[in-house]
Amino acid sequence: MVHGLWTNNMNQNTDHLSFENTEIAFRHCSDADLKRAYWLFRAINLNFLVKIGPPITNFAMRLGLPIKGLIRATIFKHFCGGETIRECEDTIRSLQQGNVGTILDYSIEGQDDEQAFDNTRDEIVRTIKRAVKDKSIPLTVFKVTGTIRFGLLEKLDAGAVLSPAEQEEWQKAQDRVLSICEKAYAAGITVMIDAEETWIQKTVDALAMDMMQRFNKEKAIVYNTYQLYRHDKLQSIKDDHAVAQKNGFILGAKLVRGAYMEKERKRAEEKGYPSPIQPDKKSTDSDYDAALEYCTKHIEKIAFVAGTHNEESCRLLAELLNKKGIDHKNPHVYFSQLLGMSDNLSFNLADAKYNVAKYVPYGPIKAVLPYLFRRAQENTAIAGQMSRELSLIVKEVGRRRLTVKGER
Repeated sequence: MVHGLWTNNMNQNTDHLSFENTEIAFRHCSDADLKRAYWLFRAINLNFLVKIGPPITNFAMRLGLPIKGLIRATIFKHFCGGETIRECEDTIRSLQQGNVGTILDYSIEGQDDEQAFDNTRDEIVRTIKRAVKDKSIPLTVFKVTGTIRFGLLEKLDAGAVLSPAEQEEWQKAQDRVLSICEKAYAAGITVMIDAEETWIQKTVDALAMDMMQRFNKEKAIVYNTYQLYRHDKLQSIKDDHAVAQKNGFILGAKLVRGAYMEKERKRAEEKGYPSPIQPDKKSTDSDYDAALEYCTKHIEKIAFVAGTHNEESCRLLAELLNKKGIDHKNPHVYFSQLLGMSDNLSFNLADAKYNVAKYVPYGPIKAVLPYLFRRAQENTAIAGQMSRELSLIVKEVGRRRLTVKGER
């Protein structure tokens, strides 16, 4: 049995857990922060603005127009920690004050040359070094496509024959991933491998399983990501768990609903193959919650991060831990949300003594723009998400006004 997984207090319950407590949720926010967040979410809620924003912004950046300052003061400030690890320090400390951990996420996308891939590898290693001996940074993360060319991964997934030059490129790419995981293992720091599009995911999965078999013998160091909006991923978790049991290592799993739904459906339709995406949201929710139940059932040999903004799933996981007598602070389970979103989940869960960590994206503003635009587009696609964020902000502003009046 893994030390610390089971609680001595069997009377823990979720009766006091409320995701409506805005005082706890926004304790780290000043009045100015709340005001900025309110207008930002109002803007994101306008689908028209989200659609025309990216091309206009990219055009302005190419022309060298002074738009960088506006981006930094609004969407970048809200969803990102800074341009460098050093600039993230204030965010790390702010989250820590609410007992919420930080996941430094170097959010660079769309690179396509070896030097850039080496630079990204080195930056990921720096996040690992920053996490050493700092409990406020319990997890680290990277995307394989930040260190390997997308087109090469496509060829590998398709089973195409690589040229000698591509074989050399593939060896260097694997060495980068190995180097990151070796550094994480030596430091005793968890590193999660993010999910990618389905047509390169098979290769990413194989890499992740190889790294887990190497480094997860005594402790869960490497985690793979499972997108449960795919209809095959619940079974993948079970299959990978069976492999882990057979080969004597701990399965590391980050559970998310998914990030490429529209792109996946469009590609499947264009190329004439069955969509890998669940037929509806209900099916996704069902598989996600089933994955939570499966992982808690096998908590000794599966370490997992529940990456979700879904209140029902968060409450379910909290209830599962209590029902099974699993310590809120066991090292095999974390809740996780994105910086700037669902603070009512993150900070109230942390206040109830669960393990919680926020993704804190960072990087040069121009390079992080694709990430920021995707966040805005995803948020508008989630029914009720922006309305929920806005209603909580309005509620907290009202509470603070009443508090001030009551003090007079």
